Amino acid sequence: MNHLKIAKTPPMGWNSWDCYGATVTEEEVKGNADYIAKYLKPFGWEYVVVDIQWYEPGAVSSEYRPFVPLEMDEYSRLIPASNRFPSAKNGRGFENLGEYIHRLGLKFGIHIMRGIPRQAVHANTPILGTSVGARSIAHPNSICPWNTDMYGVDASKVGAQEYYNSLFELYAEWGVDFIKVDDIAASRIYTAHIPEIELIRNAIDNCGRDIVLSLSPGPAPLEHAEVLKKNANMWRMTDDFWDQWDLLYAMFERCEKWSEYVGVGNWPDCDMLPLGHIGIRSVDGGGSDRWTRFTKDEQITMMTLWSIFRSPLMFGGELRDNDDWTLSLLTNKEVLKMHKNCYNSKLVYRENDKIVWASKDEANTYVALFNATDETTTVSVTLKQLGITSSKIAIDLWESNESKTIEKVIEATIPAHGAKLLKLC
Repeated sequence: MNHLKIAKTPPMGWNSWDCYGATVTEEEVKGNADYIAKYLKPFGWEYVVVDIQWYEPGAVSSEYRPFVPLEMDEYSRLIPASNRFPSAKNGRGFENLGEYIHRLGLKFGIHIMRGIPRQAVHANTPILGTSVGARSIAHPNSICPWNTDMYGVDASKVGAQEYYNSLFELYAEWGVDFIKVDDIAASRIYTAHIPEIELIRNAIDNCGRDIVLSLSPGPAPLEHAEVLKKNANMWRMTDDFWDQWDLLYAMFERCEKWSEYVGVGNWPDCDMLPLGHIGIRSVDGGGSDRWTRFTKDEQITMMTLWSIFRSPLMFGGELRDNDDWTLSLLTNKEVLKMHKNCYNSKLVYRENDKIVWASKDEANTYVALFNATDETTTVSVTLKQLGITSSKIAIDLWESNESKTIEKVIEATIPAHGAKLLKLC
C-alpha cells in the first residue's frame, strides 16, 4: 500500500487526551463519537482516537503510574483494560468499539507507545510467528523518560519486524484506521527513532488495512523531514500543545519552517486543539478541569493558523459540553473548505509580530492577518505582495456577512492575539 494514497486531506477528528488523559472509558469514547456523527460529520470530522494507556486498568489522570501491571495477551501485545472497555472482554480487544464507530460512518484510532512492554520482556513472553521471546528483541537502554510501559525494539534483531507485524495485524482485526505512535518522532533523550519508524511502516504496509500513521511527540527534527514524509502521514512539530499563549505564539515559527513539507498524504502536525471543556481528568498543561484558557481572539488565531497551514485538526475537549461558540469554530464551512482544498500555504511577511499568511485554491486566494502583539493594532498587506494584479472582493470567513472591494491594500484593525481570515475572489 502507498500511504500517500490515504489522508489525501489533513485528518480531522477527536482525541481523548486533553480532557481525559490516560483514563478515558468506552462510554466516553462512544458519547463523543455520537456527537461527531450528529453534529460534525457533515463538515468532514471523522476520526475518533483513544489516546494513551487504554491497557492500564488503574489509570487515574494524565500522570502515569510507574511500573504497574498492564493488560497483555500471550504474544506480548497490549490489549484494552476490560474494566474501562467492557466490550473488550473475552479476547475481543477493540473490535466491538471499532464496529460501533464504523456504524456511525466514522473512523477509529488508537494511541500506542513505540516498543515492546517491559513486563513482556521481563517475562520473556512469546512473539507471534517466531521462536523468540520478547527479551531477544528489546533495546533496554532505549526508554521513554516520561512513561515506564515500554522498552524500545532493536530493529536489527530477529523477531523485531515480526513483533510489529503482529501488532498491526491485531489492530487491523480491530478495525483500526488511525494509529498515533508516541515517543518516536522525537524525545527528551533521543532524536527521531528512524529504525522503529521503518519497522512500523513495513508492518502497516503488510497488515491488509489502510491505516493513517501519526508520529509524536515533537518537535520532530527538520533534518529528518524526508524520512518522515516517506514513512508517515502526520508528525508533530511541537511538544504537547496546550491553551497557553506562549505556545501558540511559538507555533508561527514552527509553521514557517515546515510549510514547504505540507502536501497530499504528508501533514506536519501542530497538535491538538485544546478547546471547549478540557482537563476533566487530565492535569497536563498546567491546569485542571476547565474551559480553555484561550480568549476568543486566541481561539480564532489558532483555528486560522492551523487551517491555512493545513495542520490536521484534532479536537481535544469533551464534545458533548460544547457551547455554541465552540461548535461554530468547528463548523465554518468556508474555513474548512480552505483547509481541505488550499495549497501553496506560506508566510508572506512577519514584522514586529504583525504576520500575514496566504494560500490558494483553484478559484480563490486566502489571506490570514495575525496580530501576535499584546495590543490592538493594524495589520496590512498589498495585493502586489500577494501576486495579485487586479481588484478583488474580500470576504471575511469568520464574519461571513462582511465583504468589501479591495483595490490595492488589505488592512484590518485586529485585537491583541487576534486574526482576520479573508477569501479574495
